[in-house]
Amino acid sequence: MPFDLQPVLKGKLLQLRPLREEDWDDLFAVAADPLIWEQHPEPDRYTEKVFRGFFRDAMESGGALIVTDAQDGRVIGSSRYNAYDPVNSEIEIGWTFLARRYWGGEYNLEMKQLMLQHAFQFVRRVNFLVGPQNFRSQKAMEKIGGVRKGSRIDPKNGRENVVFEIENPRPN
Repeated sequence: MPFDLQPVLKGKLLQLRPLREEDWDDLFAVAADPLIWEQHPEPDRYTEKVFRGFFRDAMESGGALIVTDAQDGRVIGSSRYNAYDPVNSEIEIGWTFLARRYWGGEYNLEMKQLMLQHAFQFVRRVNFLVGPQNFRSQKAMEKIGGVRKGSRIDPKNGRENVVFEIENPRPN
């Protein structure tokens, strides 16, 4: 069975579904908060010009998901599957952001749990790449069980990323 990079995932608090072009306005309304990006390698991603590039890349990736609040359907963020490698049985989860009112706990945890459960149907390992100055995201990775494995340079933009890894608790 091939890896579905854009599943619909439903939890108690939120739902993830494939990102669509018509999601631009709602997602940019969330992303336009400068505090979301203050520790990010692209701290100006809250601007329309920079976020348009992010959105375009997300659409072209084939693995982007929009995150909505399960209670009211409001768009609260986005995440993405990327770099599926069936030979090494791994995939990346990243490009994740949530509206600030959803920070600090159960929403991010549920989102990552849903994405990990889905991924572990297909792979043994999930990698997360985090900017070296993004201490908030690094702490969140440790909170959900990510193990720091070093760093790597992104060949697309030359930026260093800290690599966190989570192994499938029930390998195939």
